Amino acid sequence: MSDATPPTPPPLPPQPAGEAAAAAAAPNRPAYDPATDPDDTGVSQSALSGDVADVGRGFFRALFDFSFRTFITRRLASVFYLAGLIVIVIGAVLYLVSGILNGVAALWFNPGAGVTLIIATVILVPLIAFLAIVALRLVIEAVVALIAIAENTERTAEHTRR
Repeated sequence: MSDATPPTPPPLPPQPAGEAAAAAAAPNRPAYDPATDPDDTGVSQSALSGDVADVGRGFFRALFDFSFRTFITRRLASVFYLAGLIVIVIGAVLYLVSGILNGVAALWFNPGAGVTLIIATVILVPLIAFLAIVALRLVIEAVVALIAIAENTERTAEHTRR
């Protein structure tokens, strides 16, 4: 066989990636540190800091941004979740009361069907409401994650252009 020399490893970069990212960061904004991020979504909290009035102006500016360069979904996710929870709870209570009343009414004509309707209502309505809450949460988390990916990709693209 031949005396093949092992391949040489690729050269190391001139500086570690962390130092390169810190050097590329804007001088007036601190470098992003994931360990200090309370929401763990990857968006720098320094971008969200400021006066409450600034946040409101930013929201309305983003709302009427016809180029869709600014996302408002992350700001409204908790509102959508709360509204969804309220709708699910109201629907579950209405179905529960309606099912029990229909079961009691059916007891007069067919006792077996009335008892079955009451038992099915008491078991199925909370189960379906729970599954609806889980589905609502999954959908909202998926949308927020997609927006976070888009924001992080945009930031990465900005840092690679420099």
